[in-house]
Amino acid sequence: MKNRGKLLEQLTGVDSSKLNYYVELKKRNQDVLKQNSRLEILQQLTRDINIDMSIGDIIERAFRKLPEALPCDFLALAKLQDGKLKLLAVSPRDFTDLGYIPKQSVIWNAFRDKGATSYNPMQDPLCLAQMTTKHTEPLRSLAAAPLFERSSVTGLLLLGSTIDAAYARAELNFVQHLADQLAISMQNARLYKQVSRAKKEWEATFRAVTDPIFLIDTDYNVLLHNGQLPPGMSVHWNRAVTNKCFAKLKGASEPCQNCPLQEIKETGKPVFQQWNTPEGESLELSYYPVFNEDKQLAAVTIIMKDVTKKLKMEAQLVQSAKMVALGVMAAGVAHELNSPMTVIIGTAQMLARDMQDDEDTERAEALSDIINCGLRCKRIIQNLLTFSRQDQAPFTPINLNAEAERVLDMIQYQINRSQIAIFEHFDRELPKIKANGPQIQQVLTNFLINARDALTVPEGKEKVIEVATSLRIEGGRRFAVLSVTDNGIGIAPENVSKIFTPFYTSKEATKGTGLGLSVSLGIAESHHGRIEVESTLGQGSCFSLVLPVDEA
Repeated sequence: MKNRGKLLEQLTGVDSSKLNYYVELKKRNQDVLKQNSRLEILQQLTRDINIDMSIGDIIERAFRKLPEALPCDFLALAKLQDGKLKLLAVSPRDFTDLGYIPKQSVIWNAFRDKGATSYNPMQDPLCLAQMTTKHTEPLRSLAAAPLFERSSVTGLLLLGSTIDAAYARAELNFVQHLADQLAISMQNARLYKQVSRAKKEWEATFRAVTDPIFLIDTDYNVLLHNGQLPPGMSVHWNRAVTNKCFAKLKGASEPCQNCPLQEIKETGKPVFQQWNTPEGESLELSYYPVFNEDKQLAAVTIIMKDVTKKLKMEAQLVQSAKMVALGVMAAGVAHELNSPMTVIIGTAQMLARDMQDDEDTERAEALSDIINCGLRCKRIIQNLLTFSRQDQAPFTPINLNAEAERVLDMIQYQINRSQIAIFEHFDRELPKIKANGPQIQQVLTNFLINARDALTVPEGKEKVIEVATSLRIEGGRRFAVLSVTDNGIGIAPENVSKIFTPFYTSKEATKGTGLGLSVSLGIAESHHGRIEVESTLGQGSCFSLVLPVDEA
């Protein structure tokens, strides 16, 4: 009876209040410990998720940790795409096939209500639980929490358990916290990928620029460069022991005099310079200031542009214009000389006839020499005039041998005074071809001048140029060939493919423009012909103009 009375006292009296208090306190302690455990798991998940992980990796990492905090036999993530909820990741992966969640499913309620909700998936025939194929035990509890991005719902986090009513309010709060953390992690991963892609695209563009680009700070240190260096600068760049721009670019031990960096610090405006390197390269340097958020000078961008070829081309164009003006002057002089030469020849012929009647043989022979030289000069002048009117002459039947002889009459003196012997081998049976005579003369003139310039052979070796014409049969068609062969310095094999490029020349700027062979090739092609080159370095070259005799 005493024990029974004591028990009633404990249940109804002061002792019962103490017991309820301790039971409640113990329950609250257990809830706090459970909540702390969940927070620790949430923090660990957040720490383990990297910004370079995929959504599938994030879901699998979370699925391995969640059973420590709450019942979890299934975890999935669905994203809104074109107004539809599509499963992007599921764990376990073989739990269900990835697909769209039907609009009639109760899962959409969490999307519309913007709050975590739990369901009994057994009561929803369209629910995700009914789509399982490999797991025999169905889900009896399902929690759905919205994923927020700037206050807008962009998807759902789904958790499932085989336990009935596994997700109370405390569990739903945890699921919502987890959804918020995953949304932030996925947003960070997406932003990271965007920034990373933009960075890679910028770096690819930066390195694709062929001109050298450098970024230096205000203390002359090279911060970035695109790896494009002029050949003469690579030596200094590789040998430099410091990262200073003056050491990297010029091999100097201190800043350059009148360094543009000082001017940019004072004015904050771009500076432009031209630099002629010891290797003979001409570089245009552009210095552009880079400012930080406080509008303070943070760095300077240097862009180098190699203008060596450009300056050389400009000099060649000037020389070409000079040659054109000289040609016009020569044509005018030829016109002026033509009339006096006619008078000289005519007067000499009359005097010679009178002396023949007087039988003054000695003086008649002297006048005959004057007449012959005058006729030769007049023929040279006429050829020069014809040559200067090349654009006006149409395609007419011409004798290739005659055109070659006209050119030799004009240029033979220039070649002979260089102590060069000219040999002619003309095929006198060569048929006529339809061509522009002055243009053919221009091609042969260019061949002869190039041959003369190539004959810089050592003293004691005979300098020879051979001009020849011949007939060639190819594929049943006849071709006339006009060739010029010399025993000069020849052409290196790697340069043979470059000689027809406009402005390419191995001569000094004052001796050639690099246009002769390019123009000659154009003339040959306009005649439906071609130019053939055979050359051996140190032994000589042969240039041949091949023109069709028969119409195609």
